[in-house]
Amino acid sequence: MERRSFVQGAGLAGVLAAGVAPAVVHAQANLRWRLTSAFPKSLDTIYGAAETFAAKVRAMSGGKFEISVHPGGELVPMPGLVDAVQNGTVEMGHTAPYYYFGKNDCFALGCAIPFGLNSRQMTAWQYDGNGLKLMREFYSNYGFTSFPMGNTGAQMGGWFRKEIKTVADMNGLKFRVGGFAGRVTGRLGTVSQNIAGGEIYQALEKGTIDAAEWVGPYDDQKLGFNKVAPFYHYPGWWEGGPQLDLYVNQKAFDGLSAEYKAIIESAAAYAHTEMQAKYDVRNPAALKQLVAGGTKLVAFPKPVLDASFKAAMDLYSEISASNPAWKKIYDDYSAFRREANLWFRFTEARFDSYMQTARL
Repeated sequence: MERRSFVQGAGLAGVLAAGVAPAVVHAQANLRWRLTSAFPKSLDTIYGAAETFAAKVRAMSGGKFEISVHPGGELVPMPGLVDAVQNGTVEMGHTAPYYYFGKNDCFALGCAIPFGLNSRQMTAWQYDGNGLKLMREFYSNYGFTSFPMGNTGAQMGGWFRKEIKTVADMNGLKFRVGGFAGRVTGRLGTVSQNIAGGEIYQALEKGTIDAAEWVGPYDDQKLGFNKVAPFYHYPGWWEGGPQLDLYVNQKAFDGLSAEYKAIIESAAAYAHTEMQAKYDVRNPAALKQLVAGGTKLVAFPKPVLDASFKAAMDLYSEISASNPAWKKIYDDYSAFRREANLWFRFTEARFDSYMQTARL
C-alpha cells in the first residue's frame, strides 16, 4: 500500500499502532490531538489549565496544531487515563499523578506526598533539580513523557462533621482523602474513601462519609461542602504543593517536529503558572464568603500533625525498603526537601510569618 494512502486511511491511532508515527507526523502540517482531563468542566481552575494549554498551542502554531480537551469520563473514565495515554487511545492526559499510586507508589512523588514539598519547592525540584529527569525516567515504563502543568498551592485539610481535637478523633473516621494520603491517615485509624470530586457532596450529605477534602475555598465552595459539614480544618498536610501533570504518549511526542515539541513545553509551562495564580486570586475571597456563611476554621492540633508526620516517615521508609524505583526518586526528593526547607526557614517562612500578622 502507498504510504500516503495508508496514513489517510488509518488515522493517527492506526499510525501509532503501526509504529510509523515519527516520519508521518513530521510530514503533516496540521495536527488534531485529543486531551482527556481527570476533572469535570465545572472546576474552571483545575480543568481550565488544559483549556489554557490547548489555546496556547493553537495560538503558537498559527492554528495548525489543534488539541480538543475532554472532561473526565467523556472519552475515558478518570481511573483509565494513564492506560489511555499509554495505549495511544488519546495522545494526552491532564491529571494529578497521585491518583495512580495503585500502579506504583512512585506516581505520588510526581504530585504530592504528605509533608512533602510546597509548590515553589516542587517547581524548583522539577525544573532545576532532578525531579523532571527522574519522573520521566519512571514514566518511560508506561509509554509516555510528562510536563508540569499546574499546582494548587497548599491545600486545606477538608470538611468535617465533627471537630478534630485529638489523634483519637481520627480513629474510625470515614474520610474521603485523595489516594496516597489515605495510606498515612489510615495509620491513624481513618477509613479512607477515594471518591471522585463530583460525588463527594452527596456522600457527605448522606453521612456515607464523615469528612472530605478536595482542594481549597474556591473549588470547595463551588462543590457546596460548607452546606453539609461545618468544620473546615487546615492545613492539608498531605498536599503542601500538589503538582498536576500533562502526560503525552511517547510515540506521538517523538513524532512531532522540534517546533511542535517546543510549543507543547512552553504552553504547559504557561498553564502551570496560570493555575496557581488563579487559585491565589480566587481563594481569599471564597474563604471570606465561607466564614461569613458560618464555616468554622479550625487548625489541626499539633499532636495530630506530629502523629501524622511520624506515620508518613515510617511509611516512606517501608516503601524504600521494598520499591527500588521509589527509593531512587525519594532519596533525591527528600535531600532536596531538606536543603530547601533550610533556606526557606530563614527567608520565606520568616517573612511570611511576619507579614501575615502585620496590620496592613
